[in-house]
Amino acid sequence: MGIIIALISGALMSIQGVWNTRLTEESSQWVTNSFVQASALVVCLIAWFFTGRESFGKLFAVSDKMLLFTGVLGAFITMTVIKSTGSLGPARAALLIVVAQITMSYIIELLGLWGMEKQPFEWRKLLGVVISAVGIIIFKWK
Repeated sequence: MGIIIALISGALMSIQGVWNTRLTEESSQWVTNSFVQASALVVCLIAWFFTGRESFGKLFAVSDKMLLFTGVLGAFITMTVIKSTGSLGPARAALLIVVAQITMSYIIELLGLWGMEKQPFEWRKLLGVVISAVGIIIFKWK
């Protein structure tokens, strides 16, 4: 089930990147970003209302207060996806974004950052990152 959800997530991210880029062309970077974040908030509040209504107060009780800046990251993610899709096109932008995600995720695992379980170094995983980077070169090659 996790694989199916991840595939759906990737497809939705690609569609959203293109839609956000097109919307930015007809408005502006931060207007689009604000609309994206606000509409996401509305959807999340509706889902929260119907699925459980956990206390928002729990957020402010988290031990690592830095985690509360995840929405700030979301705003910059949206901005950078729009910019990269607009300048590189959706396929190249997505390829670079995915390689950056794989690389950063592997570093997070290796160092056990932000409460993730620390994983031992494996050459095969590093090779996977390198092959992904080579894939960018092949994809871009004319």
